[in-house]
Amino acid sequence: MSKSKLVEMNEKIAENVVNGYEKIEKSVVQGYEKVEKTFVDGYNHVADAFIDEFFTKEGETVEEAKERMKKAAEK
Repeated sequence: MSKSKLVEMNEKIAENVVNGYEKIEKSVVQGYEKVEKTFVDGYNHVADAFIDEFFTKEGETVEEAKERMKKAAEK
């Protein structure tokens, strides 16, 4: 009888450990995703500003300049 109580307690402890790990893992992944998104958005903002300042032609949008430069690089 006491062995089954030990098994039950062990299963409860294991379940709590797994649930705790999953919560920590989810928090870490969400934090990383936020940092990554912030970094990529910031990089894209700086890149677009650079392209707008130095590579766009008169009346051309940043997207059009990117496409023009991409086609030129492929040649």
